[in-house]
Amino acid sequence: MDDSIGIKIKKLRKERKLTLKQVSDKTNLSISFLSQVERLKSSITLESLKKVSEALDVNPSFFFSNPVKKTKSTIVRNALSDLNNRPNSFIYKDLGGNLENPLFSPLLVMLKPGDNRGSSYSHKGQEFLYVLEGTLTVLIDEEEHDLHPFDCIYLDSTTPHNWINHTDSDVKFLCISSLPI
Repeated sequence: MDDSIGIKIKKLRKERKLTLKQVSDKTNLSISFLSQVERLKSSITLESLKKVSEALDVNPSFFFSNPVKKTKSTIVRNALSDLNNRPNSFIYKDLGGNLENPLFSPLLVMLKPGDNRGSSYSHKGQEFLYVLEGTLTVLIDEEEHDLHPFDCIYLDSTTPHNWINHTDSDVKFLCISSLPI
């Protein structure tokens, strides 16, 4: 994952006037681990990032966006172009641009063969998944659903869920999630 995530976590935590202990209590992640992430000494899993984002009251996509001037509209061209060149196995690309006060977060996600985003978890909001390439397995409350290209699913994110690639090919899909209000 991106090294700037730790820097963004620390900045946001300080803006919210929270201590590492307070974030640790809200996330059940150790203070030392959180400190190492903030100091770029350790990387964070998507599952842990989700816990931190809920504790800091932001969508996880916040940590993948570029802090530039907010706009009224954004065009993202050739969003797939650099997806295959990244070293991480689980890849996010924020498609939201920099709209001010967005109501939802669009992400392009790529899972390499055998990847998943950790154990199932739940969070506030809703998700819409649309498969572009490959076969995505969505686990919802221990029930698996295979989605093929051009299939989609809309789910209540408060239900425990996970994304899995059981195949030997890349899976690319859109994930559009509502932001906490």
